[in-house]
Order: sequence, then C-alpha cells, then structure tokens
Amino acid sequence: MIETKKKPNPIDVHVGSRVRLRRTMLGMSQEKLGEALGITFQQIQKYEKGTNRVGASRLQNISTILNVPVSFFFEDAPSDVGTAQGGMAEANSSNYVVDFLSSSEGLQLNRAFVKIGDPKVRRKIVDLVKVLAAEEDGD
Repeated sequence: MIETKKKPNPIDVHVGSRVRLRRTMLGMSQEKLGEALGITFQQIQKYEKGTNRVGASRLQNISTILNVPVSFFFEDAPSDVGTAQGGMAEANSSNYVVDFLSSSEGLQLNRAFVKIGDPKVRRKIVDLVKVLAAEEDGD
C-alpha cells in the first residue's frame, strides 16, 4: 500500500518555526495570536508545525502583530530544497538556535542571561554550562 500522507514543505515548516520562535520570545500564547488574527489557536498550531501554509496577507498580519518584518520568517530558510543538500545542512545546523529558543528552558535562560550586565559574570556562566555539558557527555 502506498503512503499518501503528504509531508509539509520545508519552507512552510521553517516559517512556522519562526512564527513560534517570535511568539514565544514575546511571551504570547497561541490563543492571543489567534485572537489578534481572528482565527483559532488550533490554526496557529498548524501554521507553527508547517501543516498548513501561511498565506501572504496572513503572514503580513502576523509580522505586524509580532512586530518583525516579514523577512524575519525566512531568515536561515533552506534554499533550493529539492536540489541543494548543502542548503539543508546549513539550515539544520542553525536550527539548534531556533530549537533552543523555542523550548521553555531555553527561552527562560536567554531572558535571564541578557539581564546580566557584567560580562565577566556572563563569561563564567558560559564556562559553567560548558563544564556541565562535558560532564553529561562523560556519563
């Protein structure tokens, strides 16, 4: 039997992940974004997963609500998805930033970290995290 379930387009997935990234950076819920757009939070979920494609006018509205230019949603997007493996590899390597900031812990850590004014303290925190990560690798 042939699998007929269609995979989301990588660009749609990328744009959705950028919507989620910006929304969570602002501390906005899917419900609030949906209300501002006049749609349900379930529709926002589908956009963020790339299951549903965001239309041009809707993307413009989202960019206004989230206070970023439309180009924000395409930064680091995979290029020539069908032909260039290099583009996908580059996009995948930069996705760790999006994945990190999309997580609750990553967002909390980032918000707290940028509030630290002393560069020496920030450097020590980075060193601490590196040591902890090395210990994890050793386990």
